[in-house]
Order: sequence, then C-alpha cells, then structure tokens
Amino acid sequence: MFMGEFQHTIDAKGRIIVPAKFREGLGDMFVVTRGLDQCLFAYPMNEWRILEDKLKKLPLTKKDARAFTRFFFSGAVECEVDKQGRINIPAPLRKYATLDKDCVVIGVSNRIEFWSTNEWEAYVEGSEESFAEIAENMLDFDI
Repeated sequence: MFMGEFQHTIDAKGRIIVPAKFREGLGDMFVVTRGLDQCLFAYPMNEWRILEDKLKKLPLTKKDARAFTRFFFSGAVECEVDKQGRINIPAPLRKYATLDKDCVVIGVSNRIEFWSTNEWEAYVEGSEESFAEIAENMLDFDI
C-alpha cells in the first residue's frame, strides 16, 4: 500500500526521484499514465494488469468507455528506476500534468501520483472545504 506525500523536483530532462518508500512497492518495472485531475498515475505491474482487465471489459459500443480507454492507454509508458532512484517521464506526460520543476509525489493506496506542486496545492485547497461533505457521501460505500 502506498501512502504519504513527498516534495521533489523534476530536472530539465524529465527525471524525477521516486521516493525510496515507494520503490519496493512499484517493483523493477511499472506503468505511468495520465491520471485524473491533471496528475499522473503510476501502477505496479500487478495493479496495472488488474486495471487493464477491467478496462478490457468495458463495452466498445459506449462512447465514454472508448474515450476513457483511449485516454488512459495512449498515455501509458513502462518505467524503471535508474541507479539514482529516478524515472524519466516523457514530455507529453509532463505537459499533461504541468510538471516543470517543483513536484509532489503522493501515495494513494494501490498507486502513486505525480503532481505539479501548484496543481496539488490548488487541489488540496479546493478540497479541504468540501472534505466533510465528501466523507459524508462515502457512507454509501460502507466507509
């Protein structure tokens, strides 16, 4: 399980350090793709395969299913951590998530997320006020 929040920077070549706490859980090879809310999602291969199987079952006849599947898979890349603990995030993914210098890497249960610091701070600020309401709505999911 991934949890926690870590401040990092991304260099001019698109390399970012993956927090040591997350490296073991991600494994030697993992997948990074476009996420929701203008961040990137990174999944260990076993979690990626579970998600891939679920997405394969979506009906091809549904426009939203096709759009989501295209969006999700077209941005996906396999990554591996180098000897310095970094990964290289391709330019299209950096552009999508507006990763240019200061970044936040967070653990979210079965995945990690890469955020621009500005986007993360805006997200947190916007979500803090509605957190109690969101929590109340989670009662429907037996949480």
